[in-house]
Amino acid sequence: EGSRVEEEEKEQQHKAQPTKNSKLTKVIALVISVATIIAVLFYMLPIDEIPASSKLSKSIAVLPFKNDSADSSNIYFMNGLMEAILDNFQKIEDIKVTSRTTVEKYRDVTKSIPELSKELNVSYFIEGSGQKIGDEILLTIQLIEAPSDKHLWSKRYKRQLKDVFELQSEVAKSIASEINAIITPEEQKRIEKIPTQNLVAYDHYLKGLALLNDETGAGLAEGLEQFKKAIQEDGQFANAYAYVAISYYYLDIFLAEPKYTEELKEYADKAMLLDAEAGESLIARSLYYMQIRDFQKAVESLEEVLEYYPNTAWVHNFLSNIYGVVLPDTEKYLMHALQGIQAAVDVADSVTTSYTYLHLSNALAQTGFVNEAETYIHKSLEYNPDNLYSQYLYVYIRLAQHFDLNRAKTSLIEILQKDTTRIDVIQEIAKVCYTLGEYEQAWEYYDKMLKIKVALQLDLYQSENARIGFVLEQLGRKEEAKKYYDSYLEFVEKDQSLYKDLIYSSYYACVGDIDEAVKRFKAFSEEDNYQYWVVLFLDKDPINQLMKKHPDYKGTLKKVKDKFWAEHKQIRKMLEEEDIIEPMRGDL
Repeated sequence: EGSRVEEEEKEQQHKAQPTKNSKLTKVIALVISVATIIAVLFYMLPIDEIPASSKLSKSIAVLPFKNDSADSSNIYFMNGLMEAILDNFQKIEDIKVTSRTTVEKYRDVTKSIPELSKELNVSYFIEGSGQKIGDEILLTIQLIEAPSDKHLWSKRYKRQLKDVFELQSEVAKSIASEINAIITPEEQKRIEKIPTQNLVAYDHYLKGLALLNDETGAGLAEGLEQFKKAIQEDGQFANAYAYVAISYYYLDIFLAEPKYTEELKEYADKAMLLDAEAGESLIARSLYYMQIRDFQKAVESLEEVLEYYPNTAWVHNFLSNIYGVVLPDTEKYLMHALQGIQAAVDVADSVTTSYTYLHLSNALAQTGFVNEAETYIHKSLEYNPDNLYSQYLYVYIRLAQHFDLNRAKTSLIEILQKDTTRIDVIQEIAKVCYTLGEYEQAWEYYDKMLKIKVALQLDLYQSENARIGFVLEQLGRKEEAKKYYDSYLEFVEKDQSLYKDLIYSSYYACVGDIDEAVKRFKAFSEEDNYQYWVVLFLDKDPINQLMKKHPDYKGTLKKVKDKFWAEHKQIRKMLEEEDIIEPMRGDL
């Protein structure tokens, strides 16, 4: 149980890999969209300047820029310019910026600005168009008041490529001034920072970013080579080193034996050595700590990323996962889930908002607030009905309310039919069948899960080996069962979570050492901050039922449950103060 959130976090990131599943690209896009620095500097020719209304919120969306050149090979450059402007605004805490992944959906959509304003809930839009001809760039930028479709400000730039980095800060500061946004001295310093003096290196860097933003996810390896070419041109280019590290992290996701840990460390360290204050360097270092499972340092590093990019939801989602299980802290788990929601809603990113509501719902469910969790899982599904994680969390919320395992199994099978490659859903169905005592059907789904793991070389769901062994043993396949019990023991010995004694208990129960199993169970009862799912299934798990005749079992089970509900009561007050849940009538 202790590794479940780590595995699901990896699973979420993995889903964009085109050869495995379909969502890693979205996670890569979240990391990349908040970390990209791209800029262009031109000779400025002002057209008109009209002050913006100070009554509107300081929220903007940078719409996809148009490439006016007949040369389609320059598209990556115009996309880079769009991201540069967006990235600058993300460094300004006083401005809420719609994410790149959200605005990209509107590249070929013909809707009016007022219509887009309602959909994205923003006050201002930035439109851009231009072309790159040799070493000269032409660009037009417009600022539009969204509700009224009123053009507030427009400038045309004609600049030499050698001045490419100056426009990034110039456009950001000009538009921030127009919407009366405050830029702190530290934010201005970050905006004006020049990442490299080498334009050839920068061009490779832009191409690498474009490849990583490829919706198919197929550009990851090719993008890595572009970043390395950038480093060959400029060995002091910190951003390029950072993105080599980031690329290695995603190439390694889910491999049973990660190949690039040393390379990831080498390039992340070099990025930090060259520029320890760059957001890209901090992200690369954070991902390295995630890779080696040093979650305490990952937390510290991710919190530094939040200082650099204050309005980004994906960082809060990473922190929520860490505080959910690996470094259990219910209050921090809930607070990062709340902050992630605010950030995601502010930038009008429906996919990220759906996941952040999912985190809050899961946090509430894990702390026993099941009915309240149902409210937020509905919100998650409203933002993204296709979020299968939210769909099957809803299955478990209903299970916690009514404990109808057959209904849960039917619902999970319906979810699997929407995407039969979903290994996470397959193992959930297997667990429900196991809990029902339907061992033949449980093995059918565990077998599917195991075949996918082997085919894709995935290092997932090691905590399931005890259940797999138990299922095989019930089917009379004792020699095979022993192999899975042995593998489970190896997993337990490496585990460092608060669930270590509980999973040790399962191992000893499986191999028939009930005294040692109960001893470990009693040791677990001294822990705090464990999840409601553990409490819910403890006395229903077939392996745990092997201990039920031991004289100390019932008392230990009661202690675990009583401790959980005592902590639940303490958490309620905090949630009531945050208006996440309504006060109990007795408290009114």
